[in-house]
Amino acid sequence: MKYYSLNHNAPKVSFQEAVIQGLASDKGLYFPETITPLNTSFFETIENLSNEEIAFEAINQFVGDEIPEHVLKEIIAETLCFDFPVVEVEKGIYSLELFHGPTMAFKDVGARFMSRCLAYFNKDKADSKNTVLVATSGDTGGAVASGFLGVAGVEVVILYPSGKVSDIQEKQLTTLGQNIKALEVDGVFDDCQDMVKKAFLDETLAHKNLTSANSINIARWLPQMFYFFFAYKALKKQNKPLVFSCPSGNFGNICAGIIAKKLGLPIEHFVASTNVNDTVPRFLESGKYDPKPSKATISNAMDVGNPSNFIRIQELYNNDLKAFEKDFSSYSYTDEETLEALKQIYNTNGYIAEPHGAVGYLGLKKELQKHDNAIGIFLETAHPIKFLDVVEPALGITLPIPTQIESVINEEKVSVKIKSYEELKAFLG
Repeated sequence: MKYYSLNHNAPKVSFQEAVIQGLASDKGLYFPETITPLNTSFFETIENLSNEEIAFEAINQFVGDEIPEHVLKEIIAETLCFDFPVVEVEKGIYSLELFHGPTMAFKDVGARFMSRCLAYFNKDKADSKNTVLVATSGDTGGAVASGFLGVAGVEVVILYPSGKVSDIQEKQLTTLGQNIKALEVDGVFDDCQDMVKKAFLDETLAHKNLTSANSINIARWLPQMFYFFFAYKALKKQNKPLVFSCPSGNFGNICAGIIAKKLGLPIEHFVASTNVNDTVPRFLESGKYDPKPSKATISNAMDVGNPSNFIRIQELYNNDLKAFEKDFSSYSYTDEETLEALKQIYNTNGYIAEPHGAVGYLGLKKELQKHDNAIGIFLETAHPIKFLDVVEPALGITLPIPTQIESVINEEKVSVKIKSYEELKAFLG
C-alpha cells in the first residue's frame, strides 16, 4: 500500500514512512492510494468473528506486508483489550460506548495502535529516536500519553490550550512523567494545531524526527473505523438500516467511518454533530468552506474551527458535493441545547451521557426523522466522569470515580507554559 499527499506535491510513501513522517513534505495529509472493498462473505458471517479478527480484516490492506501478520495481530490484540458496548438508550437509539479503555476516551484505540506500530518500526534502530508532537483539545493528549508511556525511542510532547480542557483531562496528560512532556499554550486548540503543523515543516527541527499522534497520522486515524464494524456486528440481527452520529471536532472518527463504508460496511447515513464550531454545517448549507476561530464550549474536544480530516472526507467523495450529501449530514448545537439533551437522555431511562455524546444524540434524533425504520447509533466518545463539572450539576447526581481516573486525579500537574511557536521550537531544541 502506498500513501499520497492530499496536496499532491510530495512523493508517495509506504505505510511505515507515512506513520513516521505524520504529515507530507508539502503540508498535505496522507491518504491511501487504494481502498479495496472486503469480500461480501466477511459481512455475512461477521457475527461469528471476534473483534480482533474483524479489526485485522479491516486494517490489513492498509498496512500490507510492512508489519508481519503475526505482529499485526499482536498489535491489534493489545489495542483492543477492552469492551465496546452498544447500549440501548431509547427505542431504536443506541449509544456506542468508546470509553472503556485506560484513559476512558475513544482515542485510546488509535493511540495504542499507533504507539505499537511505531515501536515495531523502531525495534532495530537503537540509536534512533522519534518525537511525537501532538495537539489536543481534550482527550487526545491523555490517550497519547498513556499509549506511548515508556515506549522506547519515543519522546512525546503534548500541546494543549490553557484553561480549555477539563481538570481530569489535564491531569491525564500532565502527570505521567517519564517520556511524556506537556506544554500549556496561551490560546485555543487551533493555535496548538497550527504550531504542530509548523514544526513538522521546519527544516531546522529535522533532527528531532517529528511525527504526529493527532488523527492527521494514518496510524492514529485508520483504526477508528473498527468501532463501526463492532456496532454493525452487535446490531446486524435487527436487519435495519444504520445511521451513525459522530460528535465531530477534527472529523477523524466520522472520516474513519466513511472508510468503513467504502470497505463495504452497510451504513445508511452519517451525521457529523458539532457544537457551535460549525464550519462543516455551514459548508453544507452554502457550499463554501469557511473556517473560523474556534469557540470554547462544554464539549471542548470538539472546539475546532478548521477540522483537519475534512479534506480526507472530500477526497473520499471526489469533491462531489451531491454524492457527499447523500451519505452525510451535519448539524450544530449550543451549550444550552447540549445540557437539555443530557437531561432528556437521563430522564428517559437513567442513561448518563456526557456533553459530546449529547451533541451526537441531538444530531441523530434530527436525522432519524428522514429515515424510516432505521436504527440510530451515537458515539459516546468519553466517560462522563471526565466532564463531572458539567454532568453532575446538570443531572443532580454524584458520579463515582472509576479506577482509571483515581490513578491520576491526585497526582501533581507538571506543564510548561508557552505563548508562541518560537517558544515551542526552543523547547524542542
